Amino acid sequence: MGILYFVGLGLSDLKDISIRGKEIVEGADSVFAEFYTSRLSDENISGFFGREIRILNREELEDEKVILEAVERGDTVLLTAGDPMSATTHNSLRLSAMKRGIEVKIIHSASIFTAAPGLLGLWPYKFGRATTLARPERGFFPTSPYDVLVSNLKMGLHTLILLDIKVEEDYFMTAGEGLSLLLQMEEEKGEGILTPDTEVAVVARAGSENPALFFGPISSALKRDFGPPLHTI
Repeated sequence: MGILYFVGLGLSDLKDISIRGKEIVEGADSVFAEFYTSRLSDENISGFFGREIRILNREELEDEKVILEAVERGDTVLLTAGDPMSATTHNSLRLSAMKRGIEVKIIHSASIFTAAPGLLGLWPYKFGRATTLARPERGFFPTSPYDVLVSNLKMGLHTLILLDIKVEEDYFMTAGEGLSLLLQMEEEKGEGILTPDTEVAVVARAGSENPALFFGPISSALKRDFGPPLHTI
């Protein structure tokens, strides 16, 4: 029985991995990676580490079987963008491993949960619950992000709004698309918290050498092109 390592890759590219994390990858028996919860600007991961690394899709990761079977044969690594424990799927895998008596170790890295506030000059402890905007589908238009926003505003707290990605479709929600959805939710729910004049902040490509930052009314943000993903409101 080996050790299951969760290793964070940071926010921008593969060079953001820690020295400790890189050493663990190089010495592990099996290495996997997933990029459906986030993405990096450079994902030639096998070439970077000089070894075979299997990229898992969402179904394979949520099934857990592939990784748990690999740990039975030796030390196993799951590489993730950002910080490994920022995604509920990773924590679920961690708990499943612990229930089987598997030793788990976490190698942390930069996370959007601290990077976005830091870039904007905001204090992380002034943020309430974070939320994710999902792309509407036929008969599916979840408005729970609006409810989170209402709750946080009542407490005088900022809200970090993550935007939907669907890697298999090469789809990454833009800040403009997300803000348009929030205005639609305002029309539907009518709590009076959002108007075109409401001031918002946008961060694009946090952790990269060329992040884009914006603060101003929604009406101005909707006219902006914030460039390549990932975007955060």
